[in-house]
Amino acid sequence: MTGLEVEDLSVAYGGKAAVRGVSFTVAPGQTYGLVGESGCGKTTVGRALGGQVARGGAITSGRIGVDGVDVLGLPPAGLRRWRAAALAVVHQEASASLDPTMRVGTQLAQALRARGRDRREVPALLERVRLPDPRAIARRYPHQLSGGQQQRVVIAAALAARPRLLVLDEPTTGLDATVEREILELIGELRVELAAAVVLISHDLDLVGRLCDRVGVLYAGRLVEEGPAEAVLREPAHPYPAALLAGTPRLGRTRRTHPLTSIPGHPPVPGEELAGCPFAQRCPQADTVCHSTAPALSEAVPATADVPEPRAASGLVALHRVSCHHPGQARRPEPRPRPAQRQSAETEPAVPESGPLLEIRGLTRRYGRTVAVDGVDLVIRRGEVVGLVGESGSGKTTLARAVAGLAGPGPGTITLHGGPLHPSVTRRDPGQRRAVQMVFQNPYASLNPSHTVRTILARAARSLGGTRDPAVLAGEAGLDAHILDARPDRLSGGQRQRVAIARAFAGEPDLVVCDEPVSALDVSVQAGVLRLLDDRQRAAGTSYLFISHDLAVVGYLADRIAVMYQGRIVEQGPAGQVLHGPHHPYTALLVGSRRPGPPGRVSGTGCPFAGTCPSRIDGLCDTSAPPARDLGQEHVVRCHLDPGRLPRRAGTSTSP
Repeated sequence: MTGLEVEDLSVAYGGKAAVRGVSFTVAPGQTYGLVGESGCGKTTVGRALGGQVARGGAITSGRIGVDGVDVLGLPPAGLRRWRAAALAVVHQEASASLDPTMRVGTQLAQALRARGRDRREVPALLERVRLPDPRAIARRYPHQLSGGQQQRVVIAAALAARPRLLVLDEPTTGLDATVEREILELIGELRVELAAAVVLISHDLDLVGRLCDRVGVLYAGRLVEEGPAEAVLREPAHPYPAALLAGTPRLGRTRRTHPLTSIPGHPPVPGEELAGCPFAQRCPQADTVCHSTAPALSEAVPATADVPEPRAASGLVALHRVSCHHPGQARRPEPRPRPAQRQSAETEPAVPESGPLLEIRGLTRRYGRTVAVDGVDLVIRRGEVVGLVGESGSGKTTLARAVAGLAGPGPGTITLHGGPLHPSVTRRDPGQRRAVQMVFQNPYASLNPSHTVRTILARAARSLGGTRDPAVLAGEAGLDAHILDARPDRLSGGQRQRVAIARAFAGEPDLVVCDEPVSALDVSVQAGVLRLLDDRQRAAGTSYLFISHDLAVVGYLADRIAVMYQGRIVEQGPAGQVLHGPHHPYTALLVGSRRPGPPGRVSGTGCPFAGTCPSRIDGLCDTSAPPARDLGQEHVVRCHLDPGRLPRRAGTSTSP
């Protein structure tokens, strides 16, 4: 069989099994998704497909075939030649894959030369991945490109091999919604053009469902369910993927109507030997058989009559396998809405009934000649969660850092409780420093690696005037007591983020600024952190300014949403109305209901989005500043279009 064949693959580190007996196939032109929590073996399998593992690891058994080539049977020199000719890997961190000291064109030329091709193909490669002005891009260094552009360059380097196997390891993590969509469309086109087998490794179940033909769910290094993507992600037969789906935010579901559920406990560590099913300790449906006998991977029983049997391209029924003693009995736990707040996304109350906590007026911040924040007005009320969304480079983080006192001076004012808030955190009084805290995207970079969690929390409480003991703060953040004496490098990503949240609440703040706090976390850990933020907000009445590129996450947590584009807020209002519409054409682009229009010109006085707006009015949008359209319930859209012509998300009602 052509394509990729993996048979009984096992990998160990230091003699401890990390992957056990994994088998699956991927036909040419087909995309196979590998999903699961961090530490379940996804990246280990991805690396093993190229005949390599991380330092200290070894492939202990199995066979990997690509178009009839026995990859693991190749001698070292033959394996190197095969990798150069037939394998391409795109990693999560594009910047880490590019040499910061070399121009992009030079790096691509080296990739072409290594495969016996002419460097004059560089512009064609860049054009193939839809980069504008390829010759100009080729002359730039990686730091002069956006995250999405860097990822396109890495994909271009992968295409230099004309690969037969393409491995994508979290290729869109950290990218905003529009860039992610463009990258996915590009990958979809390339897999058809190359007729290569594609393996996508991701913790984003929605992404996998949109891109993949088949899905394999890994847990503790084992495949616990494997089959057609629609069947596995719509009606999973195993309780583990069902629990992952229950922890995945979706547009239209909020913390008030559909609270997320995280999976209790942690996956077994590599090498841990269990008598029964490895998921039994975390499974609410486990019985004595599950704890004593390991289930085999066998054909699944259809969960319901509503889901048709998926068929392969050959017309035969596509195989759906599950490793469970009670297959087909798993159901996604659907948390019941809180009775007093059972509402749809479109009728959700706009804001809590309270006065303003923080007011931003005419805020502008520049980096050299670049205007990062341009005359922003924003109000955050007491006990309110305001979501901030927009593409990378739209000014979200600069606005957040300005609120936290980390962006330097500039025009505009920020007031807290009606009093001025100094633009520098070092010039704020102790009460103001306590009142405004920040949770960063990378908790490890913001936690002192030489201190234990106990010391970190104690120092925070002391400096912020808090009275609670570190053990109490840790308990409120859902951390076990033994974590207190560990240092940050001994913690998982989710545990570090919980420590960062506990530290932010050490002084009982009035406002917490959250800058992408869950973007790098897997589904279950993300659900736990979002529930923690919700619980702390409810318990303390704290306000949040919550930044994320994931619209489902923002829609889940936020009461109101502000949409930024090129440093300006183009729309703000109740979360349900902003996401479902009527909304600004740029918001429609973010939620995926509209595509960019043909490029056009914009003067300095026109709407900043007019250049790519599919609804622009030539001669007006490109020359005149858009008016503020008040749609009611403090929902304001800055657009020349009449409210009746503003776009809506597909499938939503058109009634007011």
